[in-house]
Order: sequence, then C-alpha cells, then structure tokens
Amino acid sequence: MGKDMHVIVCVKQVPDTTNVRINPETNTLMREGVESIMNPYDEYALEEALKLKDRHGARVSVISMGPPQADVVLREALARGADDGVLLTDRAFAGADTLATSYAIAQAIKKINPNPDLVFFGKQAIDGDTAQVGPGVSEFLGCTLVTYVQALSVEGDTFTVETHMDEGTDVLEGKLPAVMTVVKEASTPRFASLSGWVGAKKAGLPKWGAADVGAVKEMCGLDGSPTKVVKIFAPPVKTGGIRVDGRAAPGEAVAAIVKALQDKGVVKS
Repeated sequence: MGKDMHVIVCVKQVPDTTNVRINPETNTLMREGVESIMNPYDEYALEEALKLKDRHGARVSVISMGPPQADVVLREALARGADDGVLLTDRAFAGADTLATSYAIAQAIKKINPNPDLVFFGKQAIDGDTAQVGPGVSEFLGCTLVTYVQALSVEGDTFTVETHMDEGTDVLEGKLPAVMTVVKEASTPRFASLSGWVGAKKAGLPKWGAADVGAVKEMCGLDGSPTKVVKIFAPPVKTGGIRVDGRAAPGEAVAAIVKALQDKGVVKS
C-alpha cells in the first residue's frame, strides 16, 4: 500500500483528572480554569499511526472535537509527527453523548477521506470512560472494528493484530479498512522535537462545524443524544472504620467486632 496509506487518529482534549470539578446545577464537568491534556490513551493510538508512517510512508491526519482551545492537542500531535489536522467545533455539537459524538466524528472522517485505511482511537477517554466512541464511529463508517489493540502489522490490504484481553492475548487477521482502539501496552509514545513544535505552531488548522461536514442537526449535540445525564457527583470521602487489634487478646477483639456489628444492626444480639 506504501505511500497511499492514509491513517486518521481521533484525539480528545480532557481535563487533568487530578483537577476534575463538577457543576452541581448542570451536572457537567467544569472545565474553566482546569488544566487540559491530550487523552493519554490517544497518545498510544497516535504512536501506532506514526509507526505506520515510519514503516509505510502513511499520511497521518488527526481529528479532535471540542471547543476552539482544543486545537492545542492537534498541534501536539503535529509536533510529534502527524501530517495534518482538523478541529471539529460548533455550538451545535454541545452536549453530545457518545452516539452524537460518534456521528459527528464519522461525518468529519468522511469529508477528510471517504475511504481511509485505518482510523485509530485510544481505548477510552479518561473523563467519560465509556470506550464507546471508537465502536460508534466504526458503525457509522461501516468498517471492521478491532478493540484493545496492543500490536499491529500491515501487509498490503491485510492487517494482523494482537488484542489485549482479560484472559490473555488474541491474534486476529483481517482486511482494511478498519477502526481500531489502542491500549497502553502497544508502545511508548514518542516525544515531540523542537523543530516539530516550531512547525506545529505555524500550521494551519481548519475548523469545521456541523454544516461543513454535512451533519444533520437532529443527530448532533443534545438533539441527537438519547442518553441524558440525570445526576453526576463525586463519591463521598471515606472516613475509615473501626480498627481492632486482636494480636494480644483475640477473644476480646472478636467480642468488640461483634458488638460493633450489633450496634450497627448488621447482626442481631
């Protein structure tokens, strides 16, 4: 396939998980004033694409969907070696669940290239943790889906992958095109070079809205989202329980534990 290979990587800007705050009125993440980073799993997806560029001369395009400031993660991807990028940004996309997000991204991919060879995602985003957008995009594109990829080789129009499963590793073979989600076991992401950053800062990044990608309004944002968030909250801080040291007097320790359970109504007297 050589230099004609085209790989698209979808990356997301997410809040640093150590700084997540929740708006109690809207039940949404508060992103204002919070440091944002490239979704860590997307770094592994990008690295897989860049390895295909190294081996086969593939063109690597990156897409991100988010507010205008999300172009930062696209420039980071360019600095690491991606060839071009597009930011999908529009108020019409606001409030999108994973279905509406998958639809919008699939529309953008079709505009970039109706027939890309591979589309990569990280296995999941660390803010939503759904792992649904990659599979959703594969459905809208009508492409083969392979999840949890930890190793990949491509020969002609045939791919061979190792997938990271709970019970071990599966080896699969299939035909391109395909959508794949990548796990951290795949590789170590490369760093951007100084010259890469200089070029990325100067690069033009088109911004596309719903109309630009031919998206149907009723399938975007809140209108296209059958999933509704009723409530979101941080779990209460655990204060710890009663500690009983039974090394010196095991019998007394057992009696103390039983009494504590009785006081809480867990066991009857």
